[in-house]
Amino acid sequence: MREHYKQLAPAIVEFSRYLRTQGFSADLRQTMTALEAAQAINITNPRDLLPTLKTTLCSTPEEWEQFPNLFHAFWGETAPGARSASTGQKRPPKDDSGTRREDSSVFLHSTGNQNPVQEGTAKAVHGASALERLRKVDFSELPSEDLPQLEEISLRLMRRMSQRLSRKLVNSNRADRIDLRRTIRRSIALGGEPLVLAYKSRKTRKNKLVILLDVSGSMNFYSLFFLRFAYALQTHFQHVHTFLFSTNIVEISDLLRTRRLADSLRRLSHRPAGWSGGTKIGESLQHFNQRHGKKLLTRDTIFIILSDGWDTGEPDLLASQLRFAKRSVHKVLWLNPLLGLKDYQPITRGMAAALPFIDVFSPAHNLQSLLALERHL
Repeated sequence: MREHYKQLAPAIVEFSRYLRTQGFSADLRQTMTALEAAQAINITNPRDLLPTLKTTLCSTPEEWEQFPNLFHAFWGETAPGARSASTGQKRPPKDDSGTRREDSSVFLHSTGNQNPVQEGTAKAVHGASALERLRKVDFSELPSEDLPQLEEISLRLMRRMSQRLSRKLVNSNRADRIDLRRTIRRSIALGGEPLVLAYKSRKTRKNKLVILLDVSGSMNFYSLFFLRFAYALQTHFQHVHTFLFSTNIVEISDLLRTRRLADSLRRLSHRPAGWSGGTKIGESLQHFNQRHGKKLLTRDTIFIILSDGWDTGEPDLLASQLRFAKRSVHKVLWLNPLLGLKDYQPITRGMAAALPFIDVFSPAHNLQSLLALERHL
């Protein structure tokens, strides 16, 4: 059942996005409810999805009436995700063993080219207001026409932020104490008179960044933008370690050390990382702590988790593993895109278990919220 859900979850997310192009609300909260419902029932026939998704994704009588036609147009008559009505895109091909491949290339190479919005349903942004609007738009609500422009803007602004963070401190005449030795040396040329004082201060130690990025199905709207965020930090910081997780955890730091983001994404597409699968945050944290904790979790580490907190594992395990990490690091940041929802409350079992061990709990649903993290880094 879990393997079936791993294939089903990304298709449900895409279906919700398709419904929005057809005028449905199908917002992020409804999508999350649909994912929970699909996980809770044991579906053996794709047609059984119709009443479940109809109940969770329809908000008005008009949507209720239109839903069956749109459902059959998207899902077809075979398996979940068989084709998209908006693109005609087929499911991932089978490998030699006859099983469907759910590798990262499906996710990484589709951004910006999928679900083209029908004429009149969305308007691409242009002109001087483009930057301001794109900074504030929720990644999950972005019309596909605007996606290339947002990708370009986001990478440029994130790089600027990273450059500011990594810039060396300039010399200053203000410091903690006088450097007596350097002051005497300077005074020799002035006949021994200490007319110019030299100062010294404690050397600033740069923080190390450790980033854990959730790439499960419910994070499809956000994962690629979070990858850009990690890439921008990686290119300007000497010590950044980036990991992807869903039900397991994989380090990708080496793959992000390229001159061009496109090269990193191409390399990522060949590394299995559980893209668009389920989510076991506690188990993934446990694997991280066991394999990398001793080396990476130090007092100068800022530990960043980018996840919506929808965990299918045990909340007690998540709490204990996050407690272990917090004891070892300088600061724990949890960036949750659901915080961008007006009335969101972190009441799911996993998120509620994690909150006591988080120093900074911030939204990460749009470009503006990601850029605002500069003050915490």
